[in-house]
Amino acid sequence: MKKMLKFLKVTIIILSSIVLIAFLYFYISSNLFLESKNQTIINYLYNNKIELKNNRIDSTLFDSDFYNSKVFLLGEVHGFANNQVIDKELFLFLNKKLGIRYYIAEMDSITSKKLNQYLDNPIKKDQALLKEVVKAIGYRVPQQSSRELFDKWSFIYDYNKKLGESSKIKVLGIDKNFDDETTAIKRDAAMLINFKNYISKLKLQNEKFYGLFGVFHTLQSKIASSPQPFATQLKEIGIKTTTFVSYPIDSAMFLPKNPNYPSPPDEKLEWMNADGPLMLVKGINDLKELSVPYNTTLFKINGAVSPYFKSKNLISVKSRA
Repeated sequence: MKKMLKFLKVTIIILSSIVLIAFLYFYISSNLFLESKNQTIINYLYNNKIELKNNRIDSTLFDSDFYNSKVFLLGEVHGFANNQVIDKELFLFLNKKLGIRYYIAEMDSITSKKLNQYLDNPIKKDQALLKEVVKAIGYRVPQQSSRELFDKWSFIYDYNKKLGESSKIKVLGIDKNFDDETTAIKRDAAMLINFKNYISKLKLQNEKFYGLFGVFHTLQSKIASSPQPFATQLKEIGIKTTTFVSYPIDSAMFLPKNPNYPSPPDEKLEWMNADGPLMLVKGINDLKELSVPYNTTLFKINGAVSPYFKSKNLISVKSRA
Protein backbone atom coordinates (compact mmCIF):
# COMPACT_ATOMS: atom_id res chain seq x y z
CA MET A 1 0.00 0.00 0.00
CA LYS A 2 2.84 2.38 0.88
CA LYS A 3 4.50 1.65 -2.46
CA MET A 4 1.23 2.41 -4.26
CA LEU A 5 0.81 5.73 -2.44
CA LYS A 6 4.42 6.65 -3.17
CA PHE A 7 3.90 5.78 -6.86
CA LEU A 8 0.76 7.93 -7.02
CA LYS A 9 2.53 10.81 -5.30
CA VAL A 10 5.45 10.68 -7.73
CA THR A 11 3.05 10.42 -10.70
CA ILE A 12 1.09 13.46 -9.55
CA ILE A 13 4.30 15.46 -9.09
CA ILE A 14 5.53 14.50 -12.57
CA LEU A 15 2.21 15.35 -14.22
CA SER A 16 2.00 18.66 -12.34
CA SER A 17 5.54 19.50 -13.43
CA ILE A 18 4.72 18.73 -17.07
CA VAL A 19 1.62 20.98 -16.93
CA LEU A 20 3.62 23.77 -15.26
CA ILE A 21 6.45 23.53 -17.81
CA ALA A 22 3.95 23.56 -20.68
CA PHE A 23 2.22 26.60 -19.21
CA LEU A 24 5.51 28.45 -18.71
CA TYR A 25 6.62 27.63 -22.25
CA PHE A 26 3.27 28.83 -23.63
CA TYR A 27 3.40 32.03 -21.56
CA ILE A 28 7.06 32.88 -22.24
CA SER A 29 6.93 32.11 -25.96
CA SER A 30 3.78 34.22 -26.33
CA ASN A 31 5.34 37.21 -24.59
CA LEU A 32 8.56 36.89 -26.59
CA PHE A 33 6.54 36.98 -29.81
CA LEU A 34 4.34 39.89 -28.72
CA GLU A 35 7.44 41.82 -27.57
CA SER A 36 7.73 44.48 -24.89
CA LYS A 37 6.48 48.02 -25.40
CA ASN A 38 8.65 50.06 -27.78
CA GLN A 39 8.87 53.70 -26.71
CA THR A 40 9.84 54.94 -30.20
CA ILE A 41 6.73 53.35 -31.69
CA ILE A 42 4.56 54.54 -28.81
CA ASN A 43 5.76 58.13 -29.34
CA TYR A 44 4.88 57.88 -33.04
CA LEU A 45 1.45 56.36 -32.35
CA TYR A 46 0.65 59.04 -29.78
CA ASN A 47 0.78 61.65 -32.55
CA ASN A 48 -1.03 59.46 -35.09
CA LYS A 49 -4.23 58.32 -33.42
CA ILE A 50 -7.82 59.38 -32.91
CA GLU A 51 -10.58 58.12 -30.65
CA LEU A 52 -14.00 57.47 -32.10
CA LYS A 53 -16.22 60.01 -30.32
CA ASN A 54 -19.76 58.68 -30.02
CA ASN A 55 -18.73 56.19 -32.73
CA ARG A 56 -18.05 59.06 -35.13
CA ILE A 57 -14.85 59.29 -37.18
CA ASP A 58 -12.70 62.41 -37.20
CA SER A 59 -10.85 63.04 -40.49
CA THR A 60 -7.66 64.28 -38.75
CA LEU A 61 -5.57 61.23 -39.69
CA PHE A 62 -6.45 61.22 -43.37
CA ASP A 63 -4.40 63.13 -45.95
CA SER A 64 -5.06 63.72 -49.66
CA ASP A 65 -3.19 60.57 -50.64
CA PHE A 66 -5.59 58.53 -48.50
CA TYR A 67 -8.58 59.83 -50.45
CA ASN A 68 -6.91 58.92 -53.76
CA SER A 69 -7.47 55.21 -53.17
CA LYS A 70 -10.03 53.45 -55.32
CA VAL A 71 -10.84 50.64 -52.88
CA PHE A 72 -11.06 50.87 -49.08
CA LEU A 73 -11.20 47.63 -47.10
CA LEU A 74 -11.79 46.92 -43.42
CA GLY A 75 -10.31 43.61 -42.32
CA GLU A 76 -11.78 41.93 -39.26
CA VAL A 77 -11.52 38.85 -37.13
CA HIS A 78 -15.12 37.68 -37.51
CA GLY A 79 -17.41 37.73 -34.52
CA PHE A 80 -16.49 40.88 -32.57
CA ALA A 81 -19.55 43.08 -32.16
CA ASN A 82 -17.87 46.47 -32.43
CA ASN A 83 -16.53 45.65 -35.89
CA GLN A 84 -20.06 46.16 -37.22
CA VAL A 85 -20.11 49.66 -35.69
CA ILE A 86 -16.67 50.50 -37.12
CA ASP A 87 -17.76 49.16 -40.51
CA LYS A 88 -20.89 51.30 -40.53
CA GLU A 89 -19.06 54.46 -39.49
CA LEU A 90 -16.19 54.00 -41.97
CA PHE A 91 -18.61 53.40 -44.83
CA LEU A 92 -20.80 56.40 -43.97
CA PHE A 93 -17.72 58.57 -43.43
CA LEU A 94 -16.44 57.69 -46.92
CA ASN A 95 -19.92 58.08 -48.38
CA LYS A 96 -20.11 61.65 -47.07
CA LYS A 97 -16.51 62.53 -47.96
CA LEU A 98 -16.13 60.83 -51.33
CA GLY A 99 -19.62 59.83 -52.33
CA ILE A 100 -18.76 56.12 -52.12
CA ARG A 101 -22.02 54.23 -52.47
CA TYR A 102 -20.89 50.79 -53.61
CA TYR A 103 -20.36 48.42 -50.70
CA ILE A 104 -18.45 45.29 -51.77
CA ALA A 105 -19.12 42.38 -49.46
CA GLU A 106 -17.91 38.94 -48.41
CA MET A 107 -21.21 37.42 -49.52
CA ASP A 108 -22.46 35.85 -52.74
CA SER A 109 -24.56 37.62 -55.35
CA ILE A 110 -27.76 35.87 -54.22
CA THR A 111 -27.46 37.27 -50.69
CA SER A 112 -26.45 40.75 -51.86
CA LYS A 113 -29.47 40.83 -54.19
CA LYS A 114 -31.75 40.23 -51.20
CA LEU A 115 -29.92 42.90 -49.20
CA ASN A 116 -30.38 45.39 -52.03
CA GLN A 117 -34.07 44.53 -52.17
CA TYR A 118 -34.25 45.36 -48.47
CA LEU A 119 -32.41 48.68 -48.92
CA ASP A 120 -34.47 49.66 -51.98
CA ASN A 121 -37.89 49.13 -50.39
CA PRO A 122 -39.39 52.66 -50.38
CA ILE A 123 -42.34 51.77 -48.17
CA LYS A 124 -40.97 50.04 -45.08
CA LYS A 125 -38.19 47.99 -43.57
CA ASP A 126 -38.81 44.36 -44.46
CA GLN A 127 -37.53 42.90 -41.20
CA ALA A 128 -38.25 39.34 -42.32
CA LEU A 129 -36.09 39.82 -45.42
CA LEU A 130 -33.24 41.31 -43.38
CA LYS A 131 -33.41 38.36 -40.97
CA GLU A 132 -33.17 36.08 -44.00
CA VAL A 133 -30.03 37.93 -45.12
CA VAL A 134 -28.44 37.67 -41.66
CA LYS A 135 -29.23 33.96 -41.57
CA ALA A 136 -27.74 33.44 -45.04
CA ILE A 137 -24.54 35.23 -43.98
CA GLY A 138 -24.41 32.91 -40.98
CA TYR A 139 -24.20 29.83 -43.19
CA ARG A 140 -20.76 30.97 -44.39
CA VAL A 141 -19.58 32.96 -41.35
CA PRO A 142 -21.52 31.93 -38.22
CA GLN A 143 -19.76 34.59 -36.10
CA GLN A 144 -21.21 37.39 -38.25
CA SER A 145 -24.84 36.30 -37.92
CA SER A 146 -25.57 38.65 -35.06
CA ARG A 147 -27.87 41.35 -33.74
CA GLU A 148 -25.17 43.92 -34.50
CA LEU A 149 -25.16 42.90 -38.18
CA PHE A 150 -28.95 43.27 -38.29
CA ASP A 151 -28.83 46.67 -36.57
CA LYS A 152 -26.10 47.93 -38.92
CA TRP A 153 -28.15 47.35 -42.04
CA SER A 154 -31.28 48.64 -40.37
CA PHE A 155 -29.43 51.90 -39.68
CA ILE A 156 -28.06 52.03 -43.24
CA TYR A 157 -31.60 51.56 -44.56
CA ASP A 158 -32.69 54.74 -42.74
CA TYR A 159 -29.61 56.60 -44.00
CA ASN A 160 -30.08 55.36 -47.55
CA LYS A 161 -33.73 56.40 -47.63
CA LYS A 162 -32.69 60.05 -47.30
CA LEU A 163 -30.31 59.92 -50.27
CA GLY A 164 -31.22 60.99 -53.79
CA GLU A 165 -32.01 58.26 -56.31
CA SER A 166 -28.65 58.59 -58.07
CA SER A 167 -26.81 58.37 -54.73
CA LYS A 168 -28.46 55.26 -53.30
CA ILE A 169 -26.22 52.66 -51.64
CA LYS A 170 -25.75 49.37 -53.48
CA VAL A 171 -24.22 46.14 -52.18
CA LEU A 172 -22.03 44.06 -54.50
CA GLY A 173 -21.63 40.48 -53.28
CA ILE A 174 -18.32 39.34 -54.79
CA ASP A 175 -17.79 36.04 -52.96
CA LYS A 176 -18.31 32.62 -54.55
CA ASN A 177 -21.78 31.15 -54.20
CA PHE A 178 -21.93 29.12 -51.01
CA ASP A 179 -22.59 25.81 -52.78
CA ASP A 180 -20.21 26.41 -55.69
CA GLU A 181 -17.71 23.59 -55.46
CA THR A 182 -17.59 22.91 -59.20
CA THR A 183 -14.65 25.18 -59.96
CA ALA A 184 -11.02 25.07 -58.90
CA ILE A 185 -10.83 28.87 -58.70
CA LYS A 186 -9.84 29.97 -55.21
CA ARG A 187 -12.15 32.26 -53.25
CA ASP A 188 -9.98 35.38 -53.48
CA ALA A 189 -9.40 34.88 -57.20
CA ALA A 190 -13.16 34.50 -57.64
CA MET A 191 -13.68 37.71 -55.65
CA LEU A 192 -11.45 39.61 -58.09
CA ILE A 193 -13.21 38.14 -61.12
CA ASN A 194 -16.65 38.98 -59.72
CA PHE A 195 -15.53 42.48 -58.75
CA LYS A 196 -14.19 43.19 -62.24
CA ASN A 197 -17.38 41.78 -63.78
CA TYR A 198 -19.50 44.17 -61.69
CA ILE A 199 -17.36 47.11 -62.81
CA SER A 200 -17.70 46.12 -66.45
CA LYS A 201 -21.40 45.22 -66.36
CA LEU A 202 -22.55 48.24 -64.35
CA LYS A 203 -20.02 50.65 -65.91
CA LEU A 204 -18.42 51.56 -62.58
CA GLN A 205 -14.94 52.39 -63.88
CA ASN A 206 -15.02 55.85 -62.27
CA GLU A 207 -16.43 54.74 -58.93
CA LYS A 208 -14.72 54.09 -55.61
CA PHE A 209 -15.59 51.15 -53.38
CA TYR A 210 -15.65 50.15 -49.71
CA GLY A 211 -16.04 46.74 -48.09
CA LEU A 212 -15.75 44.60 -44.96
CA PHE A 213 -13.93 41.25 -45.20
CA GLY A 214 -12.14 38.72 -43.05
CA VAL A 215 -8.67 40.10 -42.36
CA PHE A 216 -6.87 37.62 -44.66
CA HIS A 217 -8.72 38.92 -47.74
CA THR A 218 -7.57 42.50 -47.01
CA LEU A 219 -3.83 41.81 -46.78
CA GLN A 220 -1.75 43.56 -49.44
CA SER A 221 1.24 41.20 -49.36
CA LYS A 222 1.56 37.58 -50.38
CA ILE A 223 1.64 34.90 -47.71
CA ALA A 224 3.83 31.88 -48.30
CA SER A 225 1.96 28.69 -49.23
CA SER A 226 -1.41 30.50 -49.20
CA PRO A 227 -3.65 31.77 -52.02
CA GLN A 228 -3.12 35.43 -52.82
CA PRO A 229 -5.48 37.65 -50.79
CA PHE A 230 -8.06 39.73 -52.63
CA ALA A 231 -6.34 43.02 -51.71
CA THR A 232 -2.97 41.72 -52.93
CA GLN A 233 -4.51 40.91 -56.29
CA LEU A 234 -6.09 44.38 -56.48
CA LYS A 235 -2.68 45.92 -55.81
CA GLU A 236 -1.01 43.76 -58.47
CA ILE A 237 -3.38 44.97 -61.21
CA GLY A 238 -2.79 48.61 -60.25
CA ILE A 239 -5.88 49.35 -58.17
CA LYS A 240 -4.84 51.64 -55.30
CA THR A 241 -6.22 50.09 -52.13
CA THR A 242 -6.27 51.22 -48.51
CA THR A 243 -6.63 48.58 -45.80
CA PHE A 244 -7.82 49.06 -42.25
CA VAL A 245 -7.39 46.16 -39.82
CA SER A 246 -9.41 45.78 -36.64
CA TYR A 247 -7.48 44.17 -33.77
CA PRO A 248 -9.69 43.46 -30.72
CA ILE A 249 -8.28 43.70 -27.20
CA ASP A 250 -10.08 42.57 -24.03
CA SER A 251 -13.13 41.57 -26.07
CA ALA A 252 -15.29 38.50 -26.64
CA MET A 253 -16.01 36.80 -29.95
CA PHE A 254 -19.58 35.75 -30.68
CA LEU A 255 -19.42 32.07 -31.66
CA PRO A 256 -22.96 30.69 -32.02
CA LYS A 257 -23.65 26.98 -31.82
CA ASN A 258 -22.99 25.43 -35.22
CA PRO A 259 -22.01 22.05 -36.70
CA ASN A 260 -18.54 23.19 -37.80
CA TYR A 261 -16.89 24.61 -34.64
CA PRO A 262 -17.23 23.85 -30.92
CA SER A 263 -18.96 26.72 -29.14
CA PRO A 264 -18.90 27.71 -25.44
CA PRO A 265 -22.22 27.41 -23.53
CA ASP A 266 -22.65 31.23 -23.51
CA GLU A 267 -21.50 31.46 -27.18
CA LYS A 268 -18.72 33.88 -26.21
CA LEU A 269 -15.02 33.20 -26.75
CA GLU A 270 -12.41 35.46 -25.13
CA TRP A 271 -9.34 33.71 -26.53
CA MET A 272 -9.14 35.37 -29.96
CA ASN A 273 -7.96 38.82 -28.92
CA ALA A 274 -4.86 40.23 -30.60
CA ASP A 275 -2.79 39.64 -27.45
CA GLY A 276 -3.72 35.96 -27.20
CA PRO A 277 -3.87 33.32 -26.13
CA LEU A 278 -4.99 31.78 -29.47
CA MET A 279 -4.01 34.68 -31.74
CA LEU A 280 -0.88 36.77 -31.23
CA VAL A 281 -0.14 40.01 -33.10
CA LYS A 282 3.48 41.13 -32.81
CA GLY A 283 3.70 44.64 -31.37
CA ILE A 284 0.11 44.80 -30.14
CA ASN A 285 1.35 45.93 -26.70
CA ASP A 286 2.24 49.35 -28.16
CA LEU A 287 -1.37 49.86 -29.26
CA LYS A 288 -2.65 48.60 -25.91
CA GLU A 289 -0.59 51.29 -24.19
CA LEU A 290 -2.55 54.04 -25.99
CA SER A 291 -5.98 52.44 -26.28
CA VAL A 292 -8.86 53.56 -24.10
CA PRO A 293 -10.94 50.80 -22.46
CA TYR A 294 -14.44 50.33 -23.87
CA ASN A 295 -13.63 52.50 -26.88
CA THR A 296 -12.28 52.30 -30.43
CA THR A 297 -8.97 53.91 -31.40
CA LEU A 298 -7.78 54.44 -34.98
CA PHE A 299 -4.02 54.44 -35.54
CA LYS A 300 -2.28 55.61 -38.71
CA ILE A 301 0.75 53.37 -39.18
CA ASN A 302 1.86 54.56 -42.64
CA GLY A 303 2.74 58.17 -41.87
CA ALA A 304 5.82 59.82 -43.40
CA VAL A 305 8.12 58.97 -40.48
CA SER A 306 6.41 55.75 -39.42
CA PRO A 307 8.70 53.21 -37.71
CA TYR A 308 6.43 50.48 -39.08
CA PHE A 309 8.07 50.70 -42.51
CA LYS A 310 11.12 48.98 -40.99
CA SER A 311 9.24 46.64 -38.70
CA LYS A 312 7.23 43.41 -38.81
CA ASN A 313 5.01 44.67 -36.01
CA LEU A 314 1.25 44.38 -36.60
CA ILE A 315 1.79 42.28 -39.73
CA SER A 316 3.38 39.24 -38.06
CA VAL A 317 0.61 37.09 -36.62
CA LYS A 318 0.87 33.73 -34.88
CA SER A 319 -2.17 31.51 -34.52
CA ARG A 320 -2.41 28.72 -31.97
CA ALA A 321 -5.89 27.67 -33.11
